[in-house]
Amino acid sequence: MSDTAEREVAVASAQKLGLFDADIHPVPKSGTEIRSYLAPDWHGHFDHYREFQRKPFANANSYPRAVRALSRRDSWPPGGGLPGSDLNFMREQHLDPYNIECGVLQVLDPVGNKLRHPGFAAAMCSAINDWQALAWAEPEPRLKGSIIVPQEDTSAAIREIERLGRSPLFRQIMISPRSEEPLGRPRYWPIYEAAEALGISVTLHVGGENGFPVTPAGHPSFFFEQRESHVPAAEAVLTSLILEGVIERFPRLRVITVEAGGIGWVPALSWRLDHCWERMGGEIPQVRKPPSSYLRSNFWFSSQPIDEPEKPEHLREVFDWVGWDRILFATDYPHWDFDDPKYAVKFAMTPAEQQMFFRDNARTAFGLQ
Repeated sequence: MSDTAEREVAVASAQKLGLFDADIHPVPKSGTEIRSYLAPDWHGHFDHYREFQRKPFANANSYPRAVRALSRRDSWPPGGGLPGSDLNFMREQHLDPYNIECGVLQVLDPVGNKLRHPGFAAAMCSAINDWQALAWAEPEPRLKGSIIVPQEDTSAAIREIERLGRSPLFRQIMISPRSEEPLGRPRYWPIYEAAEALGISVTLHVGGENGFPVTPAGHPSFFFEQRESHVPAAEAVLTSLILEGVIERFPRLRVITVEAGGIGWVPALSWRLDHCWERMGGEIPQVRKPPSSYLRSNFWFSSQPIDEPEKPEHLREVFDWVGWDRILFATDYPHWDFDDPKYAVKFAMTPAEQQMFFRDNARTAFGLQ
């Protein structure tokens, strides 16, 4: 049997078990759908002012306009609306044919946690969360929501986490890796304390706006640079969480990075952090173990967009270095760089590896087993 045939048989076998998709993007059917979930006191603000984000420039878009709505050409619902806005079509095109046992909703638009107005940010986060619950997770048990929080307003974030953190419709707190301060700072610790106490995960989906340049050299010229900045952003957040002692303080905290440029950067970050810790660990007594040990115990990494080296066996080596129990399968449906489980990984996996990658790791990371 050829490598390709063996791989396809393996994926078909994994699909029979039921796949876990760590990254599905829903969007409202219209620009005003969220208004019906918004507290009435904020309707006037929504109608007249809408979004005032932390973007550095008006009308800026940090995502490449490679295709309309950032989505696959075949993902537009036949009944109208944007890709990701029609639950029945999502079932027909994605959940059913791939036998998705569970999919986690990652809401990028509309925004809540990126708004400058503190009160409106909190109100929008609540509205977006109620929309996820009522329009998606309740009618479709295979989908789980993300608690969107106004992360720069810690007290408001905690209120939202306490409101929804025990609901079986939500399995994670979603925060932006591009924050006003490094996410390991004490101002954000109550969020991690609440997540640990409730047994839900903290997820860092790439993107977000904090008003600052995404590179140390200033605002980039090209979408290309913006996209590639996702990796150093994720590296900076993980470094901050480890070095500020967040994992030592909250040892049961589960942190997931989603769509952070694949996983190829994780081994190099691990080696570099350990190298520096050996020589400069005296500066950070709160970090009691080599940083790589925290990466191996408290962090998970989604596969999409999967790394595509010229030789597939090199990707297997990356999986080995990161740890087979640390990697979550994700498709990024319905976006243009969607990873189809039949073709994403171009090397053969053992049955045990398939089960970990396609299902069991995510169950652990999201606290479902």
